Amino acid sequence: MIQDKNEPETAVTQGASENAAGITVSDIEELISILKEKDTSAAYKALQELERISDETGALYGHTAEFADMIKSDKYVLRVRGIRLFCRQARWDKDYILDENIDEALLILKDEKPTAVRQALAALLEIVAYKPELRETVKEAVSDLNYLKYKETMHSLIAKDIQDVLDRIKAAEE
Repeated sequence: MIQDKNEPETAVTQGASENAAGITVSDIEELISILKEKDTSAAYKALQELERISDETGALYGHTAEFADMIKSDKYVLRVRGIRLFCRQARWDKDYILDENIDEALLILKDEKPTAVRQALAALLEIVAYKPELRETVKEAVSDLNYLKYKETMHSLIAKDIQDVLDRIKAAEE
């Protein structure tokens, strides 16, 4: 089966057990399982591998709604991992899954943990780059972010992150 370069690769192509990146469905399922475990070291390595896979192939695109659900978790680490992987699927989003979940995903910008907000702001750059129709939504959410509720030491860092997102949106629209 010939893969259209504009279509996301699925985890399994017709008649094969792995995709062009050599990733099997069971590999992906195992990494996602590790991602949700308490072992933060193993989970972080799984996150990095899943991000690498997301950069190379659309094999994780079918899990986008699952990543969106992770953003709603009571656990800080799952929220962060969820937003990072959710945003990483932007380049593959042909079914508008990100569009359908963006409002709830952007609620992470109100997280009580400033590090969650900072990682979310960095992750949103993927959406800005690949989803022009969501730039205004992202811009509004980022502009409304109240970083003054965090420790003073975080103010300038979050303000810089906000400005980075807004600058990227402006550059993309020029």
